Amino acid sequence: MTASTSLIGVDVLPRAAAQRTTAETPPDATALDGAYPRPQLVRAAWCELSGPWEFAWDDGLEYTHDEVPFSRVIEVPFPPESPASGIHDTAMHQSAWYRRTVGAAELQQAGAAPGAAGRVLLHFGAVDHDASVWVNGTLVAQHSGGQTPFTADVTPFAGDAARRGDADLTVVVRAVDRPDDVSVLRGKQDWREEPHAIWYHRTTGIWQPVWLEWVPEVSVSDIVWRADAATATVEAEIELSGAVGAAATVEVELTHDGETVAAGSVQTLGRSQASVRLVIPRQLNGQQYEELLWSPARPTLIGATVTLRRPAEPQPIDTVSSYLGLRSVAVTAGAFLLNDRPLPLRAVLAQNYWPETHLAATAGMLRREVELILELGFNAARVHQKAEDPRFLYWADRLGLMLWGETASAYAFDPRAVTALVSEWTAVLRRDLSHPSIVAWVPLNESWGVQHIAHDERQRAFSRAVTELTRTLDGTRPVISNDGWEHTDSDIMTIHDYEADPAVLARRYGDRDELDRMIDGFGPAGRRLVVGGRSHGSRPIMLTEFGGVSLATGAAGDWGYSSARDTEAFEQQVTAILTAVGSAEPLAGFCYTQLTDTGQETNGLLYADRSPKFPLDRIRAAVQGTP
Repeated sequence: MTASTSLIGVDVLPRAAAQRTTAETPPDATALDGAYPRPQLVRAAWCELSGPWEFAWDDGLEYTHDEVPFSRVIEVPFPPESPASGIHDTAMHQSAWYRRTVGAAELQQAGAAPGAAGRVLLHFGAVDHDASVWVNGTLVAQHSGGQTPFTADVTPFAGDAARRGDADLTVVVRAVDRPDDVSVLRGKQDWREEPHAIWYHRTTGIWQPVWLEWVPEVSVSDIVWRADAATATVEAEIELSGAVGAAATVEVELTHDGETVAAGSVQTLGRSQASVRLVIPRQLNGQQYEELLWSPARPTLIGATVTLRRPAEPQPIDTVSSYLGLRSVAVTAGAFLLNDRPLPLRAVLAQNYWPETHLAATAGMLRREVELILELGFNAARVHQKAEDPRFLYWADRLGLMLWGETASAYAFDPRAVTALVSEWTAVLRRDLSHPSIVAWVPLNESWGVQHIAHDERQRAFSRAVTELTRTLDGTRPVISNDGWEHTDSDIMTIHDYEADPAVLARRYGDRDELDRMIDGFGPAGRRLVVGGRSHGSRPIMLTEFGGVSLATGAAGDWGYSSARDTEAFEQQVTAILTAVGSAEPLAGFCYTQLTDTGQETNGLLYADRSPKFPLDRIRAAVQGTP
C-alpha cells in the first residue's frame, strides 16, 4: 500500500505533504485546512511522516532496537488492528515495532534550510501506550500514556548535516501495549479477544500524526490561552525553549478580520516562561461586546501571532500563529450558561471510531464528523472515553460545536491507575484547555476505575481530588466528577438512563419533585446518584446518556440497550424518546447515545459508514424538537 492510496472513506496524505508558505510568515491559524497536527501553534513549514513504515510484532518483548526482524509494512498512523493499516491483525499482541528513514527531502520540507542554525523536532501526536524512540541507534524519547503528544529533539543525532538538510535519520519506535493491563487508561478497548457489548477492538501503537518540524535554537514551544469575556482580557502563557537571554522580548498580536484588536509584549528576563496580558479595547463598548464572542451560532475565532525578538535585530528569532475564542461558560440555578445566557445542550455521544481506521482518523474524516453532528441538529458532542485528536477540536472551534472534554478510563483502582489518570489527564488539560469549543471536563465516567466509590472513601477522595485538580488547572469550565451516577463534587448533575419507554422518561424527567427524589436516592441503573454527602442543590441537571436504540441488522452479536425491528420502528422509537427528553423542563440539556454504529454496537443514528438510518432532516427535527 502506498502513501497516496485512497482507502474506502479515507483520504491518505502523501509522505511529505506540501504544507509550507515562507519561513517568516506562518499561515493564519484560523483558516487552516485541518491537516496541521498542532492547530494552536503553527509554523510555516512542517513535514508529515504518515505513510509506509516497516513493522513487526514482538509478543515476547524480546527484541532490542537494533535486532528487530522487520518483515511487514504498516500505513502510519493507522493502528495495526485496523484494515487501513495494511496489517489488520486484531489478536492480543504485547508490543509493536516501527521503523522509517527520514531523508533530506523530509528535513527540507520541515524547514531545515541549508546553513540555518536551529533544531529538528520529531513529534508524535499519540502512541498507545508506552513508547520508546531511537534515532540513528540512540534512545531519544520515552513516553507513557496513549492519548497525549510527545517530542524528541533529533538534531544532535544528525549533527550539522541535519541542519543542512542532507542527512538520513533512521527512526525506530517501540510501543508496548499489554491488552490485559487494566491499570492503564483503556477506554473502550476490549480486554477480551473479540469485542463484546460496548467495547471495541484494541488500538496499539501509533494512532495520531508523526511529523517533523525545524525550529530556531531559541523558540516558542507551547502556548496556553486564558480569555475572560467579562473583563475583555486575554492572557497568553508562553513557554520558550533554548537559551532565551535576558533582553529577549515576546510580542503578542490579536487580530480579527484583518484588524488588530489587541497587542502587547513582555521582556523575558532570561526566563523560559512568559506571560502577556492583553485588554481588547473594543470589548469595553458594551453595545458591540457580543461581536467577538464565540458561540455555536457565531463561532468567532481571534487570530494570534506570537513573535520572539532580540533587541536591535530586524528579524525575529521565531514567529508562530495561533488562535483563541472569547467566551464564558458557567452554571447557575438549574441552567448551563454560555456568555451569561442560558443555552440548553443538545449533545450526542460520539465514539469517534471508524470501521477502516478504528480510533485513528485522517484530517478529512475528523472535519466530516464535526459537520455531521451539526447537520443532525446537535449543538454539542461528548467524545466518549477518548481524548480526541486536536484536529477534531480545531473543526469544533471553527464550525461551532461545543464539546465535553473527556479521557479514557482505567478499569482498576490501584496506585498505577491513579498515577496514570492524574498524569495523563493533566497533560490532556494542558494540551486542550485553549480550545473555546470545550465547555466542560469529564475526568471519570460511570465509576470506571472507581467501581466501589459508593462505600470506599479512598475512591471518593480520588474522585474529589481529580475534580479539584481539574478546577485548579482550569477554573473556567464546569467539571463533572463522575458522569452518570455516584457524583462526589460535580458542577452539573448528570444522569445515565436507558429506559426505552418514552412515557416513563417523560414522567421521570418532566416532574421536578420526582426527579429530586430520584437524585436523593438511587438512579435508573440502581446506583446512588450522589455519594459523599454533598447535595445536588440547584445545580443544573442533564441526561447525558439515553436512547441507545439498536436497529438490528441481523448480524450475530448486534447489541443495543433496546432494539427496533425495522427503520420505520427505529424512527418512531428514537423520535419519541428525543421528544420526551427534549420537552422535560427540569433538564438543562441532554446527550443522546449515540452518533454512529460502532462494531457490534448497532445503536447509532447513523450506520458505521456515516449514512443516516432515516432521513437526515427528520433526525434534525427530532433532535431540535421542531415539527
